[in-house]
Amino acid sequence: MTDSSSAAGYTGQTESDGPARSPWLTFLRTETGSAAVLLVAVLAALAWANADLSSYERFWRTHVGLSFGSRSLSLEVREWVNSGLMSVFFFVVGLEARRERDLGELRDARRIALPVLVGLSGMLVPVAIYLLVNAGHGTTHGWGAAMSTDTAFALGMLALLGRRLPKGLRTFILAVTVVDDLVALGVIAFAYTESVAPVALLVAVGILGVIALLRYEGVRRGGWYAVLAAAAWVALWESGVDPVVIGLVVGLLTYAYPAARGDLERATGLFRRFREQPTPELERSARIGLASAISPNDRLLRIYLPWSSYVIVPVFALANAGIRINADELSQAFSSRVTLGIVCGLVVGKPVAVLTASWLTTRFSHGRLRPPVGWGAVAAGGTIAGAGFTVSLLIATLAFDGEQLENAKIGTLTALICSFAVTWAVSTVIGLLPKRRRIRALLGTADSIVDLVVPVDSERDKIRGPLEAPVTVVEYGDFDCPYCGKAEPVIRELLADFGDVRYVWRHLPLTDVHPGAMLGAEASEAAHDQGAFWDMHDLLLAREGTLLFTDALRLAADLGLDTERFERHLRRHKGAGRIADDTDSADLSGVSGTPTFFVNGRRHHGAYDIGNLSAAVRTARQQAALDEPEPEP
Repeated sequence: MTDSSSAAGYTGQTESDGPARSPWLTFLRTETGSAAVLLVAVLAALAWANADLSSYERFWRTHVGLSFGSRSLSLEVREWVNSGLMSVFFFVVGLEARRERDLGELRDARRIALPVLVGLSGMLVPVAIYLLVNAGHGTTHGWGAAMSTDTAFALGMLALLGRRLPKGLRTFILAVTVVDDLVALGVIAFAYTESVAPVALLVAVGILGVIALLRYEGVRRGGWYAVLAAAAWVALWESGVDPVVIGLVVGLLTYAYPAARGDLERATGLFRRFREQPTPELERSARIGLASAISPNDRLLRIYLPWSSYVIVPVFALANAGIRINADELSQAFSSRVTLGIVCGLVVGKPVAVLTASWLTTRFSHGRLRPPVGWGAVAAGGTIAGAGFTVSLLIATLAFDGEQLENAKIGTLTALICSFAVTWAVSTVIGLLPKRRRIRALLGTADSIVDLVVPVDSERDKIRGPLEAPVTVVEYGDFDCPYCGKAEPVIRELLADFGDVRYVWRHLPLTDVHPGAMLGAEASEAAHDQGAFWDMHDLLLAREGTLLFTDALRLAADLGLDTERFERHLRRHKGAGRIADDTDSADLSGVSGTPTFFVNGRRHHGAYDIGNLSAAVRTARQQAALDEPEPEP
């Protein structure tokens, strides 16, 4: 097996159930990284518009058409971007939301209710503020521009703030923004649609029903879905409803599931058959088998996420953020009710709504429904939610034109800047709190989801470190896996750095790719029978090449074990039952590759170098410290 891990951060995994970085972390890092590209696009649009506004508008108002026999579809370039390309952006948002529902934090139904309530409140309060500011001035129809949070900029702010805010806030913000996007797209489809052709609308709904049926039946051919989604898009456009909602709906219909070990083993078998006889037929079988082991959600995220983050959203910004900015324009804009309504709605309304809805939900549910982070982090999340851009501009272009549209754009950009400034201030204040209060403000006291189905048992599990340690690191490993060998010195360094961590090894021999995996596991159990499990564990991970029976006997002799007893243990497969128990527990927890780590029951995604594992341990230790009684003054 080729070793592809890097010195900077170990991410390799044998027969892993996903990419080296989890799709969830890849999504976060790509979206946050693309915030810089998005900012450049905004600045480019502003520069272009202020250099030559007529050229800017002339380009984006150019008509481009498509012909289908006797029928044609002709739209402005800006409309192709806003309603066409942005459908792909919302498709990616829908994919990630579905993944969180199937595999992430939202798989616990109780965790869905709070983001829904916060998301709805976070839209209603800003709308109410906008309507209050604009009452009696003939601009109330633009209320939709003040209600939506931009996912890319919100996650970008979290990235820039780095360690000031907890990782759990990202999941919370993402869940809230998905609710936000769903409602906002519904508002676009109906509140900002002048007339609806019912027949075309029914056709679009029918096509979406066919897509849902194909998903239910497990059809995996992407071409079918692409054709049907395009047909639904055209039908919605013909109906008079903005078709951008199609992307989000199709994304939400795309299931996510972990790769099953059985599917991975079948894929390995198909590849070996192709390796022995490389024919076109076996190549096709191997390719289909490999693809079927990974969920459509994972594969589509990998394909479309970079395009969405680095091309589509920046192009949208380039097409819509261009406004003339000078002293007169700014003076006029900030005396406009439209600008003030948007700024007040997003910068004031969003934080108030997020905090109030979270507090009321927690109180009336008697604590059963509470944010996954502390109240300080919730406050920061509320200020981040004031970062409106994509949907705000989308609705502004539908609601306004001329001077009012320029005012709406200035209001949206101003709210974006203010939201970042206020969030930075909130995180700075939290950082000044005493350590215990700061940790509580950031992490809170909500129960976290436990991914490790079979808990650690001190009487059965192999444990290194203090038995009563507040932090437990569990590794599912394979003694024949090169990546497990690379992780071993990292674990040793982790245990040396943290005196309050216990480490647990559980077997997951991947016999379809590592011929010596089962023998290695049984050799460690035979050594455990003589009280030398960890000595054998270290020798097995330090060696290279496939383990042979004679190798195992030699290692036992080197450790000074009773080799006859050791050999009897091996030949009678006495450790097979214990190994099978570990393997079953791995299956229950959705583990299919090695090494896989759990920190206090939570699966660790991403790199397993010392920096990443140490960060996970520190967070778990801080969370555990909150459960301890406060010391007497």
